[in-house]
Amino acid sequence: MIPVGPGRPWPELRPDGDGGAWPVIRERRLIYTTPQQRIYHVTAEFDAYRKEYFVDEGRTRAGLVADRRGEILLVRQYRLLIDRVSWEIPGGAVDEGESPDHAAVRECLEETGIRCLNPRPLVFYQVGLDTIYSPTHIFYSTDVADTPEPHQVHIQEVHGWEWVPLERCIEMIFGQHIVDSFSILSLLAYQLKVGHGAKEWTPS
Repeated sequence: MIPVGPGRPWPELRPDGDGGAWPVIRERRLIYTTPQQRIYHVTAEFDAYRKEYFVDEGRTRAGLVADRRGEILLVRQYRLLIDRVSWEIPGGAVDEGESPDHAAVRECLEETGIRCLNPRPLVFYQVGLDTIYSPTHIFYSTDVADTPEPHQVHIQEVHGWEWVPLERCIEMIFGQHIVDSFSILSLLAYQLKVGHGAKEWTPS
């Protein structure tokens, strides 16, 4: 029986001859690449069968829940798969050599012109566990500048931004006005954290 627990991290997963308790990786082949993603074909051999995976490897992402006295900063961006403008929290890819918390603050500034300080970890998650690799770090900040810096905004990326009460954000989730998992997971996690009155929380 394969034990539950830490295995071989995806970046270190390479063909090997002896997987021990884990499946033997027979192949890991890059079949498609762009500056934003790479797709790999992976063949894994288990005890009784062989399985093929097509892994979409994206970049590490970071997002920020910015809280200004109970109002949350949401941005509007066009999204191809729903063919409309989406309400989302600020966020995006972590640049090479950049820390996730710095990326979250930078993305917020570039998308809204709002500068946030002292970002604190909220939640970390993997978008998928078999075919999508995009580690995602979410932070929150209540140390928010009152004066926007519009010259910092990358206007080609967004269709505007707005401060929305947290309660209304949750209503927007269940009303299907916020539909991306990045924002839904972040807002629900933040509501839970704030709702329990936790100022700092560390996983055990």
